[in-house]
Amino acid sequence: MLRTLGGYALAALCEIGGCYAFWAWLRLGRSALWLVPGVLALLTFAWLLTRIDAAFAGRAYAAYGGVYIGAALLWARLVEGQSPDRWDLAGAALSLAGAGLILYGPRPG
Repeated sequence: MLRTLGGYALAALCEIGGCYAFWAWLRLGRSALWLVPGVLALLTFAWLLTRIDAAFAGRAYAAYGGVYIGAALLWARLVEGQSPDRWDLAGAALSLAGAGLILYGPRPG
């Protein structure tokens, strides 16, 4: 379980960081050189999701969505200095609970 959560956390960091590089280039006027680490981070993100132990890709991606939401709010706080409000935190808690159900809920057979 910790390996799965760690994989998701690292994937989220790579996805958010890669997308932020594009944001910085297009919205913040940064150099196009920001795209190089951005693309590498997004490739690493995709590779990391294939390492998740799930019965099929759709389940791995669905559960990842919950982790991504929490990680995005953490990114907003740590990198962009924007504190999440109570609705952000409640939504993140719901999505993480959903991710847990998707990954670890009882399955027949």
